Amino acid sequence: MTTRTFAKQYSTAARRYRAERNHAWLSTRAAPLALPRIVDSRPTELVFEWIDGRHAEPRDLVKLADHLGDAHGATWSSSLRHARLFAPHRATDGHSIPGFLGPREAALRRRFRDGVITTLQDLHCALGLARQAAAGPTAFYKDTNPRNILITRSGRPITLDTDDLSLAPFGYDLAKLVVTLSMTHGSLPEPWVSRALTVYNSAAAAHHPALGGTTMSRLLDYAELHAILTAPYLGHGGYRWPWNHVRPTPHTETHQRASRRQQCP
Repeated sequence: MTTRTFAKQYSTAARRYRAERNHAWLSTRAAPLALPRIVDSRPTELVFEWIDGRHAEPRDLVKLADHLGDAHGATWSSSLRHARLFAPHRATDGHSIPGFLGPREAALRRRFRDGVITTLQDLHCALGLARQAAAGPTAFYKDTNPRNILITRSGRPITLDTDDLSLAPFGYDLAKLVVTLSMTHGSLPEPWVSRALTVYNSAAAAHHPALGGTTMSRLLDYAELHAILTAPYLGHGGYRWPWNHVRPTPHTETHQRASRRQQCP
């Protein structure tokens, strides 16, 4: 009987190699993150074990927030305690993880050139959000969107797609999940987002108290960055809702003021 597998193609051997190294780094340093096992590696192809499951949905948000907080806290404890968000991190095996700020600034400038960001004022606003984000303890960003998570029949989350990996502040990957779930399925109830942030912080703080400090205002700042960077994919990959139609509305006056102040049109 032939074992079922999934083969992913890459445009170059260098891209395949980087995805394979990212997979190895996450597998050894980001427990409890679970990834499909690589069963074969070819010049421009990786072959993974087959995982039965469904893609993440809004009902999974709180569970996945707990999972992410635990994984980010564990990786900080094992590898990223001394990493800095503005510089690449070189692992002990020589693998380099890009820093946070440089790639985001470059991506935002591309969005300006492509017309996604339409004015210099909006570009400066977005760059300001990115620079403000490059502070605090260091986690990683793995593009946690619904299509990159499988939920197995037992309820276990499996993380897919290790093509892109970088450093990021705590809460940044949770914000990506909030944005992409919203753009895929529609607006999320605000209590779900608040609960997700609470359990994320609790799971991260279990590894060190300093890791559980992501505020709702900060999470919404990260969400604005993700919305800009994800905007070109609207209408593709399941993204049906513009962010400005599904953005969460915080209940407290403080969070409402912060959200209004820091949105970049």
